[in-house]
Amino acid sequence: MDEGISIYGLEFQARALVSQLAENSEIRFFIATQSLKPNNQIHLLEVNEDGETALKSKIYSHPHGEVWKLNSSPHDANLLLSCCNSQKGSHVSMQTVLLRLPDEDTPAEGEEFLNFKEAEILPLEGHGNDVKTTEFHPVDANVLATVVDGKVLLMNRAESHTKVVAEINSKNCPKLTGGKWSQHHQGNQFITLHDCSIRSYDIRDANHVAWTIEDAHAQLVRDIDCNPNKQCHLVTGGDDGCIKIWDSRSTKEAVFMRSDHSHWVWSVRFNTFHDQLILSSSSDSKVLLTCASSVSSEAHTEDMPNLTDSGGKERLQDGLLQTFEQHEDSVYCAEWSSADPWTFASLSYDGRVIVSKVPRQYKYQILL
Repeated sequence: MDEGISIYGLEFQARALVSQLAENSEIRFFIATQSLKPNNQIHLLEVNEDGETALKSKIYSHPHGEVWKLNSSPHDANLLLSCCNSQKGSHVSMQTVLLRLPDEDTPAEGEEFLNFKEAEILPLEGHGNDVKTTEFHPVDANVLATVVDGKVLLMNRAESHTKVVAEINSKNCPKLTGGKWSQHHQGNQFITLHDCSIRSYDIRDANHVAWTIEDAHAQLVRDIDCNPNKQCHLVTGGDDGCIKIWDSRSTKEAVFMRSDHSHWVWSVRFNTFHDQLILSSSSDSKVLLTCASSVSSEAHTEDMPNLTDSGGKERLQDGLLQTFEQHEDSVYCAEWSSADPWTFASLSYDGRVIVSKVPRQYKYQILL
């Protein structure tokens, strides 16, 4: 697979992909389908770099509806959160299902696919039905945060307790469109996407805004990711085709910006190990690998423009490194492997999953 790609095809359309975060030794990704039929699936895809078959998979039945968002637990490799639709008669609403992988590796007799060991629908009654995401807390395995309509709900599974920690009250104000925990600040900040702006809430005090970035993008902010190695830095992608890196201590303007996509940016991700590498995917059917060395956690050496090693090789510089054009439809997700810093997967709406590598030349420049 080195320098090449591997392709995996799904039976149905799809837009949900996530790395198996708690798995640190094997390269694995979860992918979920988005079919109007009741037989949706979740695939656990494993990258086998040493064997004859590059990719192998297990397929699980997901009878709860179309999957719009998947999240895997950073604490337990067998836990998943599925944000999916549920239909009762003519009424369709969104819900979150907590899923646990089964112990067995083969389907039961008479079954085509594996079944999840547990499937718990999270209680959201009275809070709305437009669920955008449910996120695992970065530190406490029992705590979840759900973005639903204009609210952020905090749920403690150990205590069966739910409370509202953030709410948009204005009737004419757009609803929240997404959110993510900050891995920093002792896990006390939850960052929300609100139309073109970003707000971070301190969950210890209801509706307390820690910081905001007004008009972060000229159009809707689609995705956000926090730099795991640099406390106050986050990256955003929006409908203006831009990716921007922000410092939450000074939010008047971005500290880094690129506009290499020609359509909406659906996904942006920092590399967990080498945060100068940023992955982005877009409705332009492309996945881009961008370098932001000058604002990375390694910037104390990499911001020197002509720094070279003993062999005269120049360090990696800011800018677009590589364009991956193997997809033919909108690419809704691109995710780094949690086990290998050089491997990532991307998913387009037509159900094509592509597992790719950071080109060797850039890998060597980073590892100088």
